[in-house]
Amino acid sequence: MILLIAHSTKKMAKILLVEDNQEQALMISEYLCADHHQVEVIVDGQQGLDRVLLCAYDLIILDWELPGVAGVDICKQYRQSNGLTPIIMLTAKGLVSNKLQGLDAGADDYLPKPFSIRELGARVRALLRRSSGSASNVLEVNDITLDPQKFLVIKNGQQIDLVGREFNLLEFFMRHPDEVFTADALLQRVWQSGSDAGPEALRTCLFRLRKKLGGDESSGDIVTVHGVGYKLKTR
Repeated sequence: MILLIAHSTKKMAKILLVEDNQEQALMISEYLCADHHQVEVIVDGQQGLDRVLLCAYDLIILDWELPGVAGVDICKQYRQSNGLTPIIMLTAKGLVSNKLQGLDAGADDYLPKPFSIRELGARVRALLRRSSGSASNVLEVNDITLDPQKFLVIKNGQQIDLVGREFNLLEFFMRHPDEVFTADALLQRVWQSGSDAGPEALRTCLFRLRKKLGGDESSGDIVTVHGVGYKLKTR
C-alpha cells in the first residue's frame, strides 16, 4: 500500500520516505512538509524498490528494516540500476560495521535511531544543497528571482503571485535552465507520483505561468521545443 501524505504547496524538493513505522513516518513527513518539501511515504520494501526504479525524486529516505525488501537492499539495487538520487539511511543498527554496510550499499548519509528530527532536517538540507551544486536556496535566472523558503518570485523588480503548482513548476525549470523536459518528465517530477494529472493539466499550468511571467510559448522565458517538450531559456 502506498500512503500519500498531504503536503505543503511550497515545494522545495520531491522526497520519497520508505518507512514501515507509520507513527515515525508521519512525524518525519509532517516535519519535512513544514519545511516546504513534497513528501511521499511508502510502508513496504518491495513497493519502495518499485517506486525508486520507476519515479524520479530529489531525495530518498530509507529505513533499513522493512517488510518485503530491506532498505539496504533497495539502496544497493537502485545504485546498480545507475540511480543517482541522494539517499539517507535510517536504522536502529548503530554499529560501525552496519554504518559501513549502508554506505557501501550506496547511501550518502546514515542516521541511527533514535534521532533528532531537526538533525534529519539539517541532513536533508545539506544533501539537497550538495546535489544542486548550490549553497543557497535562492534561484536567479534571467530577470527572475525565486526564493523557495519565502515562496516569493520577483521578475523585473516586481513580485509575481503564483499558486502552488505554478510555483513548483517554475522552481523546477529554474533548477534546470536550458534543459528540455518532456511533458511526462515534468508530470513525474512536479506532480505527486500516482496523480491522475495528465498533459492537459500541464498545459493549463504552463499557460497560466507564462501569462504571469509576461510571455508565450515562443518568446517568453519558458519556451516550447516542438516535438520534444519545454525548457526555461536563458538569455
